[in-house]
Amino acid sequence: MTSVIYVSLAAFLIVWLSLNVIKIRHARQISLGDGGAPDLIKAMAAQANALEYLPIGLLLLFLLEFNGSPLLVVHALGILLLVGRLIHAHAILTGNLSTRVRGMQITIWALIILGSANLLFLPYEKLFGA
Repeated sequence: MTSVIYVSLAAFLIVWLSLNVIKIRHARQISLGDGGAPDLIKAMAAQANALEYLPIGLLLLFLLEFNGSPLLVVHALGILLLVGRLIHAHAILTGNLSTRVRGMQITIWALIILGSANLLFLPYEKLFGA
């Protein structure tokens, strides 16, 4: 299943972002909250934002494949989703607002296209009987 590639890569992104939070917590000796540490606030925001957008994107990607979309479409949209999330996470961590906006735009477009493509490739004959 093609979408498994993107789910796995997204898991690695989440692990990287989580380890970054853990590293900063350890270095600053902050066990709960952000302790007012700007680098920890950024790291937590990058992690939380990925966890907000990846689940629905990956679910839509899986369903797109399940609904019989061409695999080239699944790959293109999986790449688009992950690129958007990577750009966004990196931009939060580096404090680059314009790049952060670009990452969010890519992510939002990926979700819009994924949702639309699912409606396009939905096997309506199975839903309403043929």
